[in-house]
Amino acid sequence: MRASLIQLTVSDTESADERRSHAAELVRGRAGDDLVVLPELWTTGAWAYDAWERGAEPVDGPTARAMSEAASAAGVWLHAGTLVERGSDGALRNTALVFDPTGALRGMYRKIHRYGFTVGEAAQMAAGQEVVTVTTEFGTLGIATCYDLRFPELFRALVDAGTEILVVASAWPARRREQWRILVRARAVEEQAIVLACCAGGTHSDMKQAGGSLIVDPWGTVLAEAGEGKEILTADVDVDVVAAIREELPVLQDRVLAIPAPPAGQAAAG
Repeated sequence: MRASLIQLTVSDTESADERRSHAAELVRGRAGDDLVVLPELWTTGAWAYDAWERGAEPVDGPTARAMSEAASAAGVWLHAGTLVERGSDGALRNTALVFDPTGALRGMYRKIHRYGFTVGEAAQMAAGQEVVTVTTEFGTLGIATCYDLRFPELFRALVDAGTEILVVASAWPARRREQWRILVRARAVEEQAIVLACCAGGTHSDMKQAGGSLIVDPWGTVLAEAGEGKEILTADVDVDVVAAIREELPVLQDRVLAIPAPPAGQAAAG
């Protein structure tokens, strides 16, 4: 599988239409790849909270149409990053879209873990409820977004659902870039899976982005890593190595589930 992560930079001076046009052009240029990935909330800016309401769109809106056409033109699977979705219920959600090489929408993941505590996503967006995988001819994709990285139980659920390739769109802040790198590699090692983690670069809404998109194998080895700015990161990845490593080191079979926790404030004996 040849994968490309398009590490976009989001400028406060660009319109959403300009961003869509630029992203579509870059995707169309990836003919020959198998899978292309974009970062989180690149049409509005992941930290531009005041832009989300006016920039929200349905899942069949202008971003989806542009990305569907670009995927079809390039003949690639496309994880189109995420957009601010306005659902039929009126709620906003941070939603990832996955298109196949014909441009058909094959997967949609609404971010489960919302960052911000009392502001941002936590205050303005509804949480997703479903674990999402997408079956392709080169392996099963498991979809997650940014802050989800801090919650390994989601990734274990994705592996239980058959995932071999974990795909993460993000807009991680630069001041926590080392945590980003650690968490991406940890998810690869824990789940014995390939991780394709595409993060935004540049600065928007006064928040410097980490960049540092990563392609990591199931041993936790970094196969490719981007810098801080706009960049296309490409690597050839052997998906068969996932099954080989899981057979060689079958740690997932030793999981022990539902261990009861001691009462709060009481240490376990032993």
